[in-house]
Amino acid sequence: MNLLLRKAGFLLICAAAFAYALVTFRGPNGVPALMEKRHKISVLQEQNATLAADNQRKRERIEKLDKDRAVQELEIRKRLKLLHPGETQFILPDQKPSAK
Repeated sequence: MNLLLRKAGFLLICAAAFAYALVTFRGPNGVPALMEKRHKISVLQEQNATLAADNQRKRERIEKLDKDRAVQELEIRKRLKLLHPGETQFILPDQKPSAK
């Protein structure tokens, strides 16, 4: 009888441990949630790398505008559509491809 109780107790403990592991791994904080969080982390790391590269390009452009007077003048002329005295600007309409 004593041996039977030990075996039943051992099986009960094993079943409880299995149920706890199942709930832990399959539950809302289990393996699926872990996989989703890892996916989100990788997406955010890619976005972070893209933003860092964009910031670097913008820093380089600012530095170029800060140091090079010719680049400054071209940017000012382009944005404000300014001309030097005696220059003529021709604005051509957009040509649409003819349908044949």
